Amino acid sequence: MTDTNRFVEKNAMLVHEFDRYILEHPEFADRIPDNALVVVQIDGDEEFNEWARNTGQSVAEKDNPIVYITVTELKPVRSRIEKLKLEMAAAVS
Repeated sequence: MTDTNRFVEKNAMLVHEFDRYILEHPEFADRIPDNALVVVQIDGDEEFNEWARNTGQSVAEKDNPIVYITVTELKPVRSRIEKLKLEMAAAVS
């Protein structure tokens, strides 16, 4: 996997998590100007952050502010499934 593909996947995950955060903390979204381009970065990953900044600057529209959001702490991914049921089927011959 190329760095670009890896960065695109990481960016998609961070944007998804940022969306969830905003749903839970709408007051944070109030601090972001209308029509702003949001660039999500992650603390300590300078290679990704440089890619994110460069990508954001290359797609930003004229007169639209760019807001840099840095994720400083990210909890491990967990499943929300609390219970499972397993059923076995006989092998088909």
